[in-house]
Amino acid sequence: MANDGVNEPADAGRRRFLGATTAVVGAVGAGFAAVPFIKSWNPSARAKLAGAPVVADIGALQEGQRLIVEWRGQPIWIVKRSKAILDALPTLDPRLRDPESENKDQQPDYVLASEPEYRSIRPEISVLVGLCTHLGCSPEMVAEIRPEPYDPQWKGGYFCPCHKSRFDMAGRVFQGVPAPTNLLVPPHHYRDENTLVIGVDPAAGAAAKGGA
Repeated sequence: MANDGVNEPADAGRRRFLGATTAVVGAVGAGFAAVPFIKSWNPSARAKLAGAPVVADIGALQEGQRLIVEWRGQPIWIVKRSKAILDALPTLDPRLRDPESENKDQQPDYVLASEPEYRSIRPEISVLVGLCTHLGCSPEMVAEIRPEPYDPQWKGGYFCPCHKSRFDMAGRVFQGVPAPTNLLVPPHHYRDENTLVIGVDPAAGAAAKGGA
């Protein structure tokens, strides 16, 4: 299966996943305004339930924006990270529970092949399952690099207001919070520069493309 080795979070998180299956919210950098809706291509409801891949057009995704699509009933966050965010990630390692993503169940191996702290195929594009690994709540994206009440050294990331778990902008969990593991990275690959496919690993995607 395309998602072998990557656990799925608790179904309880679906209670927190409200609204449309696709939306763009959040920003990276102080003063970044709300951004307009960005369309994504999705399969039929029946195909979603069967676990079919989801294809997302990220061509219009700007730095600091987050695109949300649904795959297997879970919110998938696609975020275009800034250079400042990428530069901050390695500095957070001493504060994280699993900074090198040694728990292999939380992401496919290929997202650690280049820059492990990014947990992504392309450094600037983060792809995460948007459900807290504690009880399946959906954390808030708080991407600005600035002090926050819950962390005066905040470098951007995800904060779960339900039980105060915190994750950095690569989905790595902080020490001393209820969440036990990093956010999941789903199987995915890039069909081309602007097309992201959720649910299929790069090798399988290349094989399918070659057989077309």
